[in-house]
Amino acid sequence: MRAFWGFFKSIQLKMITVYILLILITIQVIGTYFAQQLEAELKENFTESINDRVELLTYNLSQAFMMDSERPEEAPSLESDVQTIINDFTSDEINVIEVIDTNNHVLGTTNPLERGNVGKKTTETRIQQALSGNTEEKIMYNRENGHRTLVVSSPIFKSENSDEIVGAIRLEASLESVYGQMNEIIRIFANGTVLSITVSALLGILVARTITKPITEMRKQAKVMGQGDYSQKVNVYGTDEIGQLAETFNELNDKIKIAQASTEGERRKLSLVLTNMTDGVIATDQNGQVILMNPPAERLLKMNQRTAEGASLVELIDIDDDVSDINDLKDMRSTILDLSEGDQLLLVRANFSEVQDENNEMSGIITVLSDVTEQEKIERERRDFVANVSHELRTPLTTMRSYLEALTEGNTWKDENIAPKFLSVTQNETERMIRLVNDLLQLSKMDNKDYQLHKERVNYTDFIHHVVDRFELNLKEDITITRDIPNRNYYVWIDKDKIIQVLDNIISNAIKYSPEGGEIIVQVVEEKHQLLTKISDEGVGIPEKNLDKIFDRFYRVDKARSRQLGGTGLGLAIAKELIEAHDGEVWANSKEHEGTTITFRLPLMQKKRGHRK
Repeated sequence: MRAFWGFFKSIQLKMITVYILLILITIQVIGTYFAQQLEAELKENFTESINDRVELLTYNLSQAFMMDSERPEEAPSLESDVQTIINDFTSDEINVIEVIDTNNHVLGTTNPLERGNVGKKTTETRIQQALSGNTEEKIMYNRENGHRTLVVSSPIFKSENSDEIVGAIRLEASLESVYGQMNEIIRIFANGTVLSITVSALLGILVARTITKPITEMRKQAKVMGQGDYSQKVNVYGTDEIGQLAETFNELNDKIKIAQASTEGERRKLSLVLTNMTDGVIATDQNGQVILMNPPAERLLKMNQRTAEGASLVELIDIDDDVSDINDLKDMRSTILDLSEGDQLLLVRANFSEVQDENNEMSGIITVLSDVTEQEKIERERRDFVANVSHELRTPLTTMRSYLEALTEGNTWKDENIAPKFLSVTQNETERMIRLVNDLLQLSKMDNKDYQLHKERVNYTDFIHHVVDRFELNLKEDITITRDIPNRNYYVWIDKDKIIQVLDNIISNAIKYSPEGGEIIVQVVEEKHQLLTKISDEGVGIPEKNLDKIFDRFYRVDKARSRQLGGTGLGLAIAKELIEAHDGEVWANSKEHEGTTITFRLPLMQKKRGHRK
């Protein structure tokens, strides 16, 4: 079946087809010319034959018209004579004969369907022209039955040498006999054409096979070579051009075999290097179109090599706003590409190197892509951390210096009203710096891989009641804490000191930002083998756009108010680190002017079957 369909795609079929088409076109040109000439000749002969009959019929009718003036009363009428004459002229070719006098009255007709029109007037255009002395010949085509009819309208003169018109004649003659002969001749010609094409096709196949057989063998050998097998040779059948082509093909096979072995070794080495590189590599031609991309580059750009091939490097890495031409990359050397999607940060450094040919002209660009996201994150965090620490330490130190300078200048330190206030501010700022340094030390320890928790089995219900009791002892009278804690035991595996620190940070924030008369709700909820602790306040709330950032180090929604209340901006960051160290999760929900809820989740300890708490 494959060989059958292969024949329809082969050059052999094309040669046979061209051969047959040449013969067919030649036959058709000759046949068309012959048919046109034959049709014209047959129509001309038929028309002459009809015209001869019209002349004879016109003569007989003119005699009848001449005798009409001297016709005795007992003699037949003119209409009877006319009908007799036209009936004698009716034949297989002549279908209708109609005679009209000068008054447009029908004197006779051979059409049985129009016998009732005898004696009546006719307004047919051809009759009017014939009565004016014009003879007309026209071929009419009947769409209903497809027949062609020759219609002749001619005047009837009183005598042969007279110009007086006494009537007109309309004759319809069928041309089907002419076209019947044409169709028969065309059928014979078509049969001859089919016979000649069949013979030509057989001869064409024999001729084409002698030419295409060596080519077919070379095609098969080329497929074998494409699969990497260079051991076979093609047969040489002669010394003509095709034989010389076969010899050249065999020589080419040997050269490719040697070159392929060398290229394959180099290709394997290059492929191994590119595949195992951690950096992405993109190679382009001199026009800047991508010709090679290794797997790391595909992963970074999220595009496979097949899709990227032929694309412009400038457009592929989306730097067409900064670079208009591939030659500009030589001067750029490197750039940072921001390939982030949504909240997924991805920064890639692209280094560009020019590839030169033997003429020291640029033949392409090699681009090396390195993922520097983590490096940039670390560098940004380091810069932000240093800036924040510097700012947080500078503020209390500046305040302390200002108050101490005021005390040391003059006799302000002796003033019993001012000196204690200044010393109190200095003490508060000192304590604030101590808290900041302690928080920084704790974060530093948590960042250390050696940081360990001292976990134990804890009844969380008793534990959280103890923490809330401690806060209620020192709580302002205008703020209340409401407990929504189930009256049952929940056991968790935690470091008590660290979770106390988490609760202290969250509840302290709730107290700081609660308005006078505000209520703080501490709620514990069991949910899918997890224990949720929720601390809600009725403070000013946090804008939705800032919710994801409140657990970042040194982040404050209202910086001025936070510093005024003594915050360091590290409390929630420490809480987040500690909760995650316990395999938990912490998040915030808030609405502006309605309050904030901080929720953290801890895994519950599972009891053994049959064991009661």
